Amino acid sequence: MTLTHRLLAPGWYRAILGLVLGFALGMGIVVAVRAAYGWDPIVDWDAIITVGALVAAPLGYLVGIGCFDYWFRWASGAPTIPEDHSGHGAHSWRDYFRVNTDHKVIGIQYIVTTFFFFAAGGLMAMLMRAELAQPGTQFVDPNTFNGLFSVHASLMIFLFIIPVFAGLANYVLPLMIGAPDMAFPRLNALSFWMLPIAGVMMLASYFAEGGAFATGWTAYAPLSTDTPMGQQFFTVGVQFAGASSIATALNFLVTIITMRAPGMTFWRMPLLVWANFTTSLLVVIATPFIAGSQFFVLLDRTLGTHFFDPAAGGDVLMYQHVFWFYSHPAVYIMMLPGFGIISEVISTHARKPVFGYRMMAFSLVAIVILGFTVWAHHMFVSGMQSWIRVPMMITTMLIAVPTGIKIFSWLATLWRGVIHLRTPLLFALGFITMFTLGGISGIMLAVVPFDIHVSDTYFIVAHIHYVLFGGSVFTIFAGIYHWFPKMTGRMYDEALGRIHFWISFVFFNLTFGPMHFVGIDGMPRRVADYAEQFATWNVIISISAFIFGASFFIFLYNMIASWRHGPLADGNPWRAHSIEWQVSSPPPVFNFDEIPTVVGGPYEYGVPGAVHAVFKEKAPATAGTGAVPAPAGGGGAPPPVDP
Repeated sequence: MTLTHRLLAPGWYRAILGLVLGFALGMGIVVAVRAAYGWDPIVDWDAIITVGALVAAPLGYLVGIGCFDYWFRWASGAPTIPEDHSGHGAHSWRDYFRVNTDHKVIGIQYIVTTFFFFAAGGLMAMLMRAELAQPGTQFVDPNTFNGLFSVHASLMIFLFIIPVFAGLANYVLPLMIGAPDMAFPRLNALSFWMLPIAGVMMLASYFAEGGAFATGWTAYAPLSTDTPMGQQFFTVGVQFAGASSIATALNFLVTIITMRAPGMTFWRMPLLVWANFTTSLLVVIATPFIAGSQFFVLLDRTLGTHFFDPAAGGDVLMYQHVFWFYSHPAVYIMMLPGFGIISEVISTHARKPVFGYRMMAFSLVAIVILGFTVWAHHMFVSGMQSWIRVPMMITTMLIAVPTGIKIFSWLATLWRGVIHLRTPLLFALGFITMFTLGGISGIMLAVVPFDIHVSDTYFIVAHIHYVLFGGSVFTIFAGIYHWFPKMTGRMYDEALGRIHFWISFVFFNLTFGPMHFVGIDGMPRRVADYAEQFATWNVIISISAFIFGASFFIFLYNMIASWRHGPLADGNPWRAHSIEWQVSSPPPVFNFDEIPTVVGGPYEYGVPGAVHAVFKEKAPATAGTGAVPAPAGGGGAPPPVDP
C-alpha cells in the first residue's frame, strides 16, 4: 500500500494528517478573526492555542479516522458507498482500534476506555492521599494539589461514570429490546471517538503553561476566566464529552422508541431500558446548559467578553445557576442507569419478580422531573437571594421519595427470594447500603443551617463519594460482573470477585466514613494542608485509601485473565429471562437470527408457564431461560419455565 493510499484511506495515517491540518487551519482562522477586529493577531497565543489546537485539531483527527466519510459524500452529492458491513463486528483485537458500527464493539470500546481514565483518576487520588497523610507539604505543592483534585474529579465524572454507563447500555440495551443494532450506528461510533479526545485534553492540561486546570470540576467563574492556560483544556474537553453524551442519548431514545421487538410494550421493557430512557431525557435536556456555561467562559477568555466580570456588568452568580441547572440533574444521570442495573441483578440472582415494577418505572420519571427543581441547594452559601433557600430545601427532601421507593422495592424483591450470593449480587447489596448512607447525608445537607455549617468541608467529600462511588461505581462493578459472560463468552473467577468486593466494601467505608467526622469538625476540602488536630484521622483515611485502591488491581487481573482463559460460558449462565440471555455468548454480529416476539414480562421468576420472548427456532428450549420456541402450528401454550 502506497503512502498516498494510506493518507487517503481512513485510518491512523490520515488521522495524524487531519490532526496537523486541523491545528494549522484553526490557528489560521483565529489569527484572521483577530486581525479583522483590529487585535494583534499573534500576541494572545493562549486564544490561538485554545481555538486552534483544542477545537480544530480533534475535528481533523475525527475526519482522519473516517467518522464523517459517509456524511461528507452524502452532503456533497457524491454517490454513497453501499453498506457492506465491513465496519461492523469484531473479528480480531484490531477491530476495537478502528471506527466500528457494531453496538457491542462500541460498548466494549466505551468500557475499556473509561476504565483507563478511571485508573488515571484513581492514581491522582492516591497521590492526594499520600500528600494528606500528614500535615505540611510532603510530595506536591498547593498549586499541583489543586490540579490533582480538579483533574481527578473531572475524569471520574465526565470520562468514567457517565460514559461507562453508556458503554454497558450500548452493549445490552439493543439485545434487551430485541433490536439488531442501535438506530444510528455511525452516530454511535462518532459518540465514542469524541470521548478519548476529551480525556486526553484533560490529562494534557498538566503540560500547559501554568500547569493543569485548578478550579475544581465546577470551574467557578470568575476564577476560571483568569487562571492559566490549562483551564482551556477543561473548557473545551467538557464540550467534546458533552457532545458525546448528547449523541448517545439521542441514539438511545430513538432506538428505544422505534426499534423494540414485536410485543415489547413499554410495560414489558426491563427496568434497565426504562432507566436509560429516562437518563437520556435528562442528558438531552440538561447537558446543553453545561455546554453554555463553558462557552461563556471560553468567550470571556478568548474574545474579551464580560459575562462574569462584575466591573463590566457581568454576573458571577449566573455561572453557578447555569452550571448547577445541569450538574444536579447530572447526579441522576450518574445514578439512574445504576438503578436499572441493580434491578436486573437483584431480580435475577434472587429469582423473584421485581416488587412494584410499574412504580419503579414511575419513580424514574419522577426523579427526572424533580431533578430540575433542586439545583440551587448547591448555592446556599453563594450569596444568592435568601428566599430561594426554603423551596430548594423542600424539593431536595421531596426527591428522596421516589428514590426511597426504589430502595424499598429492592428490599422487597430480596425478601424470601431464592438468593444466589454471587459477586454481582454482593455489589448490588453493597450499593444499597452505601447509597442509603449517602442519601441520609444528602437529606442532612438539604437542611439549610446544617449545609451552611459543613459547606466546603470534608463532609461534602464523604457525601459525594458515598453517592457516586458507593452508589454509581458499585453498580458499575455489579453490571460488569453480571454481563461479563455475555460480553466475552467466558466466566470470571468467582473467588477473586468476592475478594474484590469485600476489600472494596470494607476499605471504602474506612476511607470515606471518617471524612464525615473531620468535616463536621471543620476540616476544609480542596486544600493541601490542614490543622494538626485532624492528623490521626487523615493517616487512617490514607492507609485505607491505598488498600481500597489496590482492590482495583484484583478486578483488573480477574477481567483480563478470565477473558483470555476463563471457563467457557453458555448463553444463559444465570437462567435469566430477559432477551439478551437467550442468544449465544457473545451474541451473533447482528444479535438475532430472527427477531423475537415478546409475550410477557422480563421478571416473572417462579410463575408457572411464564415466558418473556418466543423465538421461531426448531431447537428445544433450555429450562429456565425465559424464552421458548414457538409451538408448532401456532397453537398451544408454551411449556412452563423452571424458576
